[in-house]
Amino acid sequence: MILKKVIFFIGLLFVGLFSAQKKEQLQQENAALKKQIASINANLAKTQSQSKLSVAYLNGVNQKIQLREKVYSNTQKEKRLIEDDIYLRQLEINRQNRELAILRKNYADVLVNAYKNKGVQNKVTFILSSKNLGEALRRVQYLKQYSDYQDKKAAEITNAAIVLKRSIASRQKSVKEKENLLANQEKDLQTINIEKVQKEKLLADFKANETKLTAELKQKQAQSNALEAKIRTIINEEIKLAKAKAEAEKKAEAERVRLAKIAADREKARIDAENKAKADALEKARRDADIAAKKAADLAAKKAEEEKKRIADAAKADANARDEERRVAAAKDAVAAANASKIAANKAAEARAAEEALEKSKNEEKKAAESKANKNFGVNPNLSGSSFSANRGKISMPVRGTITHRFGRQQHPVFKNIVEDNIGIKIAVSAGTNAQCVFPGVVSRIIADGDSRTVIVKHGDYFTVYSNLSSTNVSVNQNVAAGTVVGQVGKDFDGTYTLDFQVWNGNTPVDPLGWVSY
Repeated sequence: MILKKVIFFIGLLFVGLFSAQKKEQLQQENAALKKQIASINANLAKTQSQSKLSVAYLNGVNQKIQLREKVYSNTQKEKRLIEDDIYLRQLEINRQNRELAILRKNYADVLVNAYKNKGVQNKVTFILSSKNLGEALRRVQYLKQYSDYQDKKAAEITNAAIVLKRSIASRQKSVKEKENLLANQEKDLQTINIEKVQKEKLLADFKANETKLTAELKQKQAQSNALEAKIRTIINEEIKLAKAKAEAEKKAEAERVRLAKIAADREKARIDAENKAKADALEKARRDADIAAKKAADLAAKKAEEEKKRIADAAKADANARDEERRVAAAKDAVAAANASKIAANKAAEARAAEEALEKSKNEEKKAAESKANKNFGVNPNLSGSSFSANRGKISMPVRGTITHRFGRQQHPVFKNIVEDNIGIKIAVSAGTNAQCVFPGVVSRIIADGDSRTVIVKHGDYFTVYSNLSSTNVSVNQNVAAGTVVGQVGKDFDGTYTLDFQVWNGNTPVDPLGWVSY
């Protein structure tokens, strides 16, 4: 019985902790979603002042409805967690009620037994009626234990009642929390329904103006296609010029390399001629030193052998004064020969070191002569290429806003019979937003088409294009850095401020979202 209670309590505690964590996670997620909704509302307020009949406005409304539905879904999950918590707390209250009833019944039985045994109540009589002192002491102990037992039972009932009261209060708190949640959920549902009605009205407005908007959209597509053709022509011209320039540079570089090699070879020959006499003298000195060192070494070896032989002969016969003189003289000769051999070896080593130093100095002079020739003829052996491709996925966005049109073939979100071919992305922004260059490069061309401006920036083999600008802040052939303002975003045909951003790999447009970090 006790084991079952322990298992039940542990299970209840585990479920309670899990529910609390899950509920807190849902509340945090809802708070983040509501922040996004507030941000979208702010953007919609700006877009609404420009034009309600825009894809950017419709996308914002759709996104807001999706976020609110997510909030509603999370609230539903939270409600189920609270209902589970209420159910488990009710089970705990029922169990505690049963335990309290058992405790009260047991306590009542104790009181009844105490009443029936009235002699026990008369403690003095009960103790004095003992047969001896030992029995009297045992009866005193018994009365004390009996009194403690009654107090313990009364305390258990009191504690159980307190725990039960707390459980009931927790359950009531959960019930209140559920009521508040249901009230908020009802508000969220009403808001979702209102926004869906707004969306339907917006779609109806689109449909009511379908003829006008479709014509404007087709006109915009025609303008975009014409602009694309201009951009493609410009980029092809840039590639052709860059290729011709590279070819001419390659030929010029080859000629510079040839002339530099001739000059370097001539200078190297002069260096060789100047150092030949020194090298020959050093080589002769080294050979002479090697010969002298060999002779000295041979002589030292011979003297050492003679000294060894003399010592052996002296061991066979008694040494006399003359032998002693010969021994001393031979020893001196051996030492002198050894010293001479050492000096000759050092001279030979010095001669070899001098030769090596001359060779090293000559090579350094030749290398310096080659570098000087390359520099004089403009040869650059360390040309660096564009690093645009190496930074794929790390390039910053040109503006901060809402992407309304993605790269590639896309169906119009309202007019399903219209399909758009986008060679870039469109980003809706607030009025007054500046477009920034995304990577270091050179302004290749600026195209003016009515009130709209397009800036093309060259990054080695890659190009970035910034279209639908109302004004520009750069000039042709200007070197620009990442973050340089190229111009201010202009108003599109639907009244919204939209930047058309493109990335070209050579003469092929690629998806900008595969290159930027967003």
